[in-house]
Amino acid sequence: MTYIDTTAQLALPAVQTRLLVGGAWRDAASGRTFAVEDPGNGDELAQVADASVADGVAALDAAVAAQAGWAATPPRERGEILRRAFDLVVERQDELATIMTLEMGKSLAESRAEITYAAEFFRWFAEEAVRISGRFSAAPGGGSRLLTMKQPVGPCLFVTPWNFPLAMGTRKIGPAIAAGCTMVVKPASATPLSMYALGEILAEAGLPDGVLNIVTTRSSGDVTGALLADPRLRKVSFTGSTEIGRSIVEQSAANLLRVSMELGGNAPFLVFEDADLDKAVDGAMLAKMRNVGEACTAANRFHVHASVADEFAARLADRMSDLTVGHGTADGTDVGPLVDDATREKVEDLVADAVRHGGEVVTGGERVDGPGHYYRPTVIKGVSRDARILREEVFGPVAPIATFDDEDEAIRAANDTEYGLAAYVFTRDLDRALRVAERLEVGMVGLNAGVVSNPAAPFGGVKASGFGREGGAEGIEEYLETKYVAIAVPTD
Repeated sequence: MTYIDTTAQLALPAVQTRLLVGGAWRDAASGRTFAVEDPGNGDELAQVADASVADGVAALDAAVAAQAGWAATPPRERGEILRRAFDLVVERQDELATIMTLEMGKSLAESRAEITYAAEFFRWFAEEAVRISGRFSAAPGGGSRLLTMKQPVGPCLFVTPWNFPLAMGTRKIGPAIAAGCTMVVKPASATPLSMYALGEILAEAGLPDGVLNIVTTRSSGDVTGALLADPRLRKVSFTGSTEIGRSIVEQSAANLLRVSMELGGNAPFLVFEDADLDKAVDGAMLAKMRNVGEACTAANRFHVHASVADEFAARLADRMSDLTVGHGTADGTDVGPLVDDATREKVEDLVADAVRHGGEVVTGGERVDGPGHYYRPTVIKGVSRDARILREEVFGPVAPIATFDDEDEAIRAANDTEYGLAAYVFTRDLDRALRVAERLEVGMVGLNAGVVSNPAAPFGGVKASGFGREGGAEGIEEYLETKYVAIAVPTD
């Protein structure tokens, strides 16, 4: 296992660590800061501004002040700003990847992949900005005309997670800019540097002052609570846990805010007896190990037909055991650290519970000694349906395998969860593929594919995984209101 001293051997690229309010970078009013640490070794990377409620309100003040002018900005101009931002993100991929790897832990290769994905939301919504349209029609009874138009919702609050610190920002910021909305962004306190770097890029791309405001804080509940209670705020979009999402929905009710929630997941990965096992294992590696397993779309429960379960487990274990665990910046690293020790302890607890319920560890199943929050890629076969790991989001590099005997049993097992974000299905039977996709209670299905995320597709879930969609043609609708105008047409 190779560790490196990131603060001694790597120069952290210059990035702002202060609040962005009304186009100005400023300290928190109290002067307080908090540390951002490298999860690979615990080193302090930076001290960033710790915003108070007053700072949050000042950011909303700036968004409100900029709203009218930004809404009146021609769609082409809004789109061109996004296009310039896309170019800058692509141009600075290596710099942004270094920032992301240091604060989040994923390998540089994974960070570069996220930046490519994140940039595409800016390109996609740059093109959508000029496609916002309404309609004009005659009333069925005659005598009047019906005009509908689309207008921006207004000032938004975005709360983004630590696991995809850039992409979860661009997925919200892109459509908001395209639609003509201003915003306050509250990034996760564990990974704020990527969002600050993005703020600098958008300013360089020509985004007017006050359209994007960024506040970092360790008092997230206080700051977001104050903004949610402010009648000037018109929308909130949150990506994170279902528990916190429920609380935000409750708080949003008082002002009847527009709400988008991308919450927890517990994705099933179904492998039928006729599946191409080579493709299924390839898909499993993508669906499970992307982002060290710290993704809401990660395959969390592997349900494999009993006739191929042992072979699938053996092949998957061979692939998982070949992965190199190490600091995200080290050459050859495939799997970086988990974000913190609490996350690693939860993974350990879920693995231990699975073993107590009859599961057999085929590979992994242990932490890596030394500094940093590392856990070995793990495959457990023969997992009982009573094991917690099949009910709770593991958020780590662990693949628990349970078996099924027929299609109905597989569907029941897949749907036996409060969550409904994503699912993965591997079969060569087209009829079965369509039947299963229709019966799965999820918002997204990967059919013989281990990745579902695409900026051109609507991302989102059902049940306790939230509501609303991000990306695709549907994504911009979350930021638009529909206005109807009745036009009297006098008759002679």
